[in-house]
Parts: sequence; C-alpha cells; structure tokens
Amino acid sequence: MPSPIPVHRILPKGFSPTISLRPCSSPNQLQGKAQHFSFTKQYKALPRRFWYTVIWDELKLLDLLGSGGFGWVYKGTYYGKTVAIKKVRKCTKNKLAARQSFWAELNVAHLVHENIVKVLAATASVPADPEAEDSVGTVIMEYAGGTSLDHRIYNCADPLDVGDCLKFSSDIVSGLSFLHSHSIVHLDLKPANVLITEEGRCKIGDFGCSHKLASDNDLTPNVQLRHLAGTYTHRAPELLRGCSATLKADIYSFAITLWQMMSRDQPYSGDRQCVMYAVVAYNRRPSFSAIFNESSMGRKIRSVIHHCWEVEPNGRPNAKQLLESINSLAAQL
Repeated sequence: MPSPIPVHRILPKGFSPTISLRPCSSPNQLQGKAQHFSFTKQYKALPRRFWYTVIWDELKLLDLLGSGGFGWVYKGTYYGKTVAIKKVRKCTKNKLAARQSFWAELNVAHLVHENIVKVLAATASVPADPEAEDSVGTVIMEYAGGTSLDHRIYNCADPLDVGDCLKFSSDIVSGLSFLHSHSIVHLDLKPANVLITEEGRCKIGDFGCSHKLASDNDLTPNVQLRHLAGTYTHRAPELLRGCSATLKADIYSFAITLWQMMSRDQPYSGDRQCVMYAVVAYNRRPSFSAIFNESSMGRKIRSVIHHCWEVEPNGRPNAKQLLESINSLAAQL
C-alpha cells in the first residue's frame, strides 16, 4: 500500500490505528494484539503507553527549534525527559498534503536505529487549546541535539575534514540502509534533515516526505508521486521527470549531501525551474572543486559521488553497497 495514506482517507480527531494502516499502526502490534511501545535506552523511564497516546499534561514546550511550511518543531519535555515536538501545520490550500505529511512522519514509528530519529509518541487529536487549531497532529521524538549537518557545514569556522565527511557519511548511509531494508524511502535527504548529536553521531530526521514502498526491490517503481516531494536541489532526476519513486532516489540525494560536506558550497545557483530543467534535460550536476583533486582520497570520494548521482537509478549503488564503499575508504585513512 502506498504511504502515507490513501487519498480517500480522512483523519478523525482521535484515531486508533489498526493493522490495516501499517506502517502507521502501533509499532509492536502483531497479529491484532496491541503490545506496549519499547523505547530506546534514553527514554525507557517514560511510561509504557501506546505510541499514539499523548498525555498532554506531561508535555511541556520550551524553545522553538524551527518552523516552515510543514509546521513547528519545539524542544520540550515529556514526563521530564527532553524531547523534540513537531506540530504539523494545517495547509489551507492542500489539506490532504498536511495530513499526508503527518502520517508520513509515522512511517518510522515502529523502527529503532542509532542513525534514525526515534518517534516516541504521536496523535492526530489536539488538546483543548485555541493555538492547536492550526495543527493536524503532533509527533513527539527523541531530542537528537540542536545542531544539523547543514549548520555544521556552512556555519562553523572549521571545515569538515575528509575523516569527518566519511564518518558522517557512514552514519547517514547506515541509517538509509536500515530504512531501505524496511522498504521506506526518505525522499528529502539533505544536510538540514540530518541532526548531529552531542556525541557526534548523525541521525536522519524529518520523514514528512517519506513513503513506504510496496516492495523492497531497489528499482520497483511502485509509488507515483502526486506532487514533487522533497527539495529540488537534492531531488533525483527521475522524480523531476515525474517518474515513480524507488529507493535509489535517496542515493542520489546522498550524493549531493556528500558533495556539500566536501565542498562547503551550495549545489546550484539560479532560478529553481532553470536548475530543474538543466538537471533533467542536460544531466547537470554540481561542479567538483579543487578539494576533490588534492589527494587520492578526494578523487576516490569524487568517484563515489559520481556513481551515486548517475542519471538512471539502476546505475547507482544500493545503500548496502554504498555503505561498504564508504567504510572501506574510512579504513584507508
């Protein structure tokens, strides 16, 4: 079943997910029997309630971390534990898109991995609060730190060295490999959606564009996007052409992300439509700067990037193959 939700589905104010709505059903729900949510080690002290139950009295909003068309993300506490709270905004122009974004966030609700931001609780109901009227749902996630990879690349005085680039790449692709093993394609992988913890580990977040594919085949084109998901600078050429999504779309997005880590530059400049046309019609890609030619390792990373942003999805490696290549390069340092 294509995710996040069928076009005809209307979210109720307070819903109780069922097996038929997977992967948005209760994470550990098996054979119709609801089981309690198993939190990661950091959050084991939280009460073992169903993930779709939010106890509003225990939720405290603190600092606003970010906002945009999707809604708002706050730092806060839940039962005394530090968390991130995402409130998905209603969209007056496209109400279905807002609901889809909320449900897409829950594609990873049943998954636990060290390189994926963990969903702790979520609900489509809202508290009796006038300010909540603009929200279609709330997602409570682990707090993975206040630094994004985008901030680390562009707003820190010290550039990432090759070792940092490979370490972060290993984290990101490890997360992708795990997602892809569950037939989930992220579709908006970019530095802004990768968080860096205090321990220096990268975690992939923001699954508002993600899809659960009907098959785990890397190249099975079984999701036809009704709108262009993700960020155009990182969007795979086949998606720009209106083709169906496959897992290989994330590999292309990773290539642009790795290029950014190495070059500390923006991938494209100019009008959005012109860039998209150039990528599709002329197979344009960001230019490789001198840093990619200054060492044998730089040239090897350039080769990895070039392989990952091939125009045809079947020309790109899958996440498992890519992870092996990156770890092999890291071992050579």
